[in-house]
Amino acid sequence: MVTKLYLGVLIGFFILVGAVFSSWAVDAPIPQSGQTIVYGTRDDGALHKGILLPSSRFSDLGDGTVKDLLTNLIWMKNANCWNSMTWFNAMGKVNSLNKGNVTCTGYSGHATDWRLPSVNELESLVDLGHFNPALPTGHLFVGAQADNYWSSTSNASFTSDAWVVYFNYGYVGFNEKPTTNYVWPVRGGQ
Repeated sequence: MVTKLYLGVLIGFFILVGAVFSSWAVDAPIPQSGQTIVYGTRDDGALHKGILLPSSRFSDLGDGTVKDLLTNLIWMKNANCWNSMTWFNAMGKVNSLNKGNVTCTGYSGHATDWRLPSVNELESLVDLGHFNPALPTGHLFVGAQADNYWSSTSNASFTSDAWVVYFNYGYVGFNEKPTTNYVWPVRGGQ
């Protein structure tokens, strides 16, 4: 009897705690896709779901980097520092950048926390209202390629592959790590 009473009180407590915390929950800040043309009833071009992108989304930091005011990520302004290379070479090149052994054209900073972006971070730059490249209006990047860019995210199903973002049309896929794709270093974030 005492065990059932204790269990009932405990369950009631967890229901109460769940109700309190769920009232604090907020939706994740998902940005609008960028689609503005309506192709079907209640499609994204008609609904424009997501948070409105800032009118000035990017800020040139003056040292060869650009800050994304939506994500707070800092990107290399030159989106084509080192042409295309294998995933392994890209990882090594970013490590060399952190050690000061290599640089990127136009970069005058001295940060030591550069990395390949995760696939989600890289995809955050995609504006589905544009193509070739699928970058937002008003971006401040130079050298952006309408081609594949490596992410640091390996494919869980095929670990010899890594996820890439195809900036020609703005979709995500994966390539074998020994193939070559472009590299776009990033820093910051959570």
